[in-house]
Order: sequence, then C-alpha cells, then structure tokens
Amino acid sequence: MKIHEYQAKQILKSFGASVPESKITFSADQVKDAVDLLGGGTVVVKAQIHAGGRGKAGGVKVVKTSEEAVKAAQSMFGKKLITHQTGPEGKEVKRVLIEKGVGIKKELYLGMVVDRSRNAIVIMASEEGGVEIEEVAAKHPEKILKEYIDVCVGLRGYQTSKLAYKLGFNKDLVKEFSKFVTALYNAFISNDCSLAEINPLIVTDDNKIMALDAKINFDDNAIFRHKDILELRDFEEEEPMEIEASKFNLSYIKLDGNVGCMVNGAGLAMATMDIIKYAGGEPANFLDVGGGANVEAVANAFRIILNDKNVKAVLVNIFGGIVRCDRIANGILEASKIVDINVPVVIRLQGTNAEEARKIINDSGINFHTAEGLKDAAEKAVELAKANRGIL
Repeated sequence: MKIHEYQAKQILKSFGASVPESKITFSADQVKDAVDLLGGGTVVVKAQIHAGGRGKAGGVKVVKTSEEAVKAAQSMFGKKLITHQTGPEGKEVKRVLIEKGVGIKKELYLGMVVDRSRNAIVIMASEEGGVEIEEVAAKHPEKILKEYIDVCVGLRGYQTSKLAYKLGFNKDLVKEFSKFVTALYNAFISNDCSLAEINPLIVTDDNKIMALDAKINFDDNAIFRHKDILELRDFEEEEPMEIEASKFNLSYIKLDGNVGCMVNGAGLAMATMDIIKYAGGEPANFLDVGGGANVEAVANAFRIILNDKNVKAVLVNIFGGIVRCDRIANGILEASKIVDINVPVVIRLQGTNAEEARKIINDSGINFHTAEGLKDAAEKAVELAKANRGIL
C-alpha cells in the first residue's frame, strides 16, 4: 500500500523526524490561505500523486508570493501529470502540498527496505541526493552505502554514526543524522513498512537534517494491524480493478500487454509472465488466485482479467498441489458458466490428477485450449492473442 508524500511526512514527524512546515490543499481556492498560514515568503508547490519524477514533469514549483503559488497550483489541479513511473496515461492531480521553503546546504539520499535474502532491514545512504537511486546504482554503485539491521537486535548507534562519518558529516551533524535515522527506523518497524525513502534528505542552512521529500510503502499482509494507516489509502490513485481484486483477496496488478494471466502462487505468476515475453508476447497482468483456486476465485479472476479491453487471450497456469487438478478443472468449467468468456483461453494444469483434468477440459465441449508444458502453453496463448488482434 502506498500513501502520499504529505501523509508520509506526517508519520515521520510523529516519530520525531524533522520535516518542513506544510499545508495540504484540495483546490486552488485553498492555496492563498495555506501560504498565509505558513507565514508567506518562498514556498514550494508540490503535486501529490503516487509516482516519482514529479519535478521533471512540472509537478514541483518554487514560488515567492501567494499569487505565484495560486497560479502554480492552478496549473497542477486537474492536470494529468506524466512521469517515468505513471506511464503515458499519467495521473490526475487532486491534491497539492504547499510547503515552506528552506535553505539547502546539502542534498543526500536515505532509504530503508526489507532485504529478504538476508532477513534484515537494509539502510541505504548516498551523497547523491535528489537523483534517482536506480541511476546512481547503475552508474556509481560504490556511492551507495549500506548497513544491515538485525531485526532481533534492532538499530545500533554505531551503525548510524558509521554512515554519518562516511557521508562526511562533522560531529554535530552526526548526532542530527543519527537522530533522524533512528526516527525513520522506528516509523518503519512500528508501521510494518516495506519501503521508506527520503530523496532528498537535506542539510539546511542552519545545520538541521530534514526530509525534503518522503515516500513510504506498507506491507499489505500486515495492514490489518494498522487501521489508522489503512485510512490513509487514496483509492483514486489506484487502478480500479486492483481495488476490485483486493475485495476478493486476489493479488492483481494491471500491465500493458494483451495476454491475461491467471496463476496460483506469486513465483509461478512471475515465471508465467517471463515465459509469455520469451514467447514473443506481453502479459496483461499479474494475478495470483491463491492456493485454493476454487470456483468463486476463478470466476472473479476471469471477470477482472476480461474487464481489461486489451486482453486478447488468457493463460490459466495452475499447479494442483493443495487442490487436485481435476477439481480445479471442474471449477474452471463452473466459472465459465458464471462469466462471459469472450477471448481464447489456454489452460495448463500440472500436479495431482493433471491428466484427468485435461480430459475434463477437452471433453467439456467448451472451446478451451489445453497444454502440458509451460512453453507450449505460453506459445499457444501468444499465438491466439495475435490472431484475436487480426495480426495472423
């Protein structure tokens, strides 16, 4: 789950991290009052969307008067902001943050993510602040400093000091930096975060460490523990069908291709998308129906996949482990009576009673295509999708 920058800063502030004074606005009419409440002078007008790269897209503007702030906000509200993370369709700006300007002496990068390979939280820091961290990692990986936190022990003082000295801070700023990192870590742990990113983290003219931007994502599997965080969810920023899928406990992410994917298990789902691309196609989605793959789950999955008008074929790739393949096959046939399936469907079932399952599908009289191997299934799905588009 993602939240807006201003919400992330409110969380950080509640844990003792320093952030600029700001006011959120929901229309241009509120901007002048927001600037006045901040004391006037230089402010930063920032579009609030769930995507990075806003500055390059015109979504961040520094102005010196309330009149300029209103004008800048008017140019953002209702505009489709297109960044490298939104795709060509962009995201409509419905919230604008008005933030008090601060003097910047130095910009840095600070982030925390869960490193599953080490079963640890990793702190990443770099002097290359204000730059996409992916770009730094690709061109200058040596400039990214890392510290791994043992979750059983927690963050230790020597780790924050070590990072601070490597970043070139003097003694006073080492304390400031350590205080900020500790606050960020406490916020991360307390809220079951999956990512926390401050880019840039700044040193102000009066030697304060402050988050000039903030991005926080939460672990969806733990969100039930945080009803206060769940209330921050902005449904207007999310893909409608992803919201619909979450109602049925389906893991769904819309993509740009034309081969719909219905799979059980996240790892198998990713492998399925990879082999579709290997076969020359493009996956239209990631969709994990879970281990059971019962009639209700399959029917809802079909409905959600087919709601995407770009889908020209569907590949059902399910491993019958928890549930036998013959039961899954019968479930698919029952689901087809509930949902109008108007595109070719390729079904690959492997596991317990796989042969019986294929016979059930083939003898059903329904125009489903079966496959044994994953390569064969992907190639059939891609071919059918192309034919359905009139390419073949």
